[in-house]
Amino acid sequence: MTTQQPPVLPPEILRIREAALNALQELEPAGAPRSDAEGRGLMLSSRTNGGRSLPAYYLVYFLFIDLLGFPSLGQWEKTAWTVPVRYRGRLYGIEHRKMGLGVFAPNLDPTARMSGTPDEQAEEDARAIAALITKAVSITEPYFQWRAEQAVSTSDLNVVNKSDGLFDRYEYFRNRFRTLSDEAEQRKAERNVEKRTLSDGTVITSGSSPSFALRREAKWNAQAAIEAFFSWTEHAFIHLAILQSKLLSGDDVARLAESDWKAKFKAALDVAETQTKLHYDSLLDLRAQVRNFVAHGAFGKRGEAFSFHSGAGAAPVILTNNQRHKFSLTGRPAFDERLAIAEIESFLQHLWSGPRAPARHHVFSRLPSILTYVGDGTYARAMYSEDEMKNFVEHLSGQFDRAADMDW
Repeated sequence: MTTQQPPVLPPEILRIREAALNALQELEPAGAPRSDAEGRGLMLSSRTNGGRSLPAYYLVYFLFIDLLGFPSLGQWEKTAWTVPVRYRGRLYGIEHRKMGLGVFAPNLDPTARMSGTPDEQAEEDARAIAALITKAVSITEPYFQWRAEQAVSTSDLNVVNKSDGLFDRYEYFRNRFRTLSDEAEQRKAERNVEKRTLSDGTVITSGSSPSFALRREAKWNAQAAIEAFFSWTEHAFIHLAILQSKLLSGDDVARLAESDWKAKFKAALDVAETQTKLHYDSLLDLRAQVRNFVAHGAFGKRGEAFSFHSGAGAAPVILTNNQRHKFSLTGRPAFDERLAIAEIESFLQHLWSGPRAPARHHVFSRLPSILTYVGDGTYARAMYSEDEMKNFVEHLSGQFDRAADMDW
């Protein structure tokens, strides 16, 4: 059994610790086994139904092991950690097993060879234990906030990687745009004619073009694809910066996450390079137009919000987003969805070229970016070549799979 020393706590957190201990009431560390049956009983324990309503496993871990310093049994088969406790003198285990966190009742039968079914007393106790832990976790919220702030200031962090799913969304809308555009082109000569006869015998003929509706839907999907692309870049650029050893701590990542798209682009790519700068300027212009048109409700693609009567007819008035001159009759050309998608695809080819090519295998691996690998040079070595990165990703994926399966 191991006991983890609680971190050095400021006075206000020490008061929270005392409040949490008081909230747990009759729930206390189990201490040494009181019999031979207890010594082996937890190894044959079974999950209670009453203990299924516990808070998230990491909150319970930080409450008992990190803050209160309760002894734990550590890792063993399919179990990440176990905190033996006593409730009104009766032994139980708070365990995080492969199938989740729970309150486990030991089998104290000295002749037992396997776990049994918790009796009614154990179920009643488990419900009470879960309620006490839930109360203590709620009281401990200021500690969790303090602990999170301490953690983010270090490099002992994994940065969640959602790049693969975000890029899938872009590809879905892009492919729909292409499919609908192709179908519209194939059906451009097609006309649907409908005749209706009114009550007075008048025949009315109306027509429609399937290609018109298809092109309109294609544009909607293209606009969604452009939005999805920029959403992906906001996320992927952070991981690309980490893999290139440009972000060292959680604070660095948080600051960049809160920054605008321009800062994220420049953290991931060098705009001093000519081809990169061309893509940067093109995408920045496209992003501004899309935000105006789609996100900011600026009515038209060029920002045209009004039209006024003149000798030339209805003339559009454009919202400029310029504080000194808010309105104009001129503005950027309206963006063309087809050309926008082509520019995005061209940028993607550029993004994964040259020294950045190895990063693509990690960005789309769904593996988190691990900040400790920046400081110890692991990512720098993996970024040496695509083969190095592929081998690294395969090795790390295996480690994560084994951890998820609790195969220690």
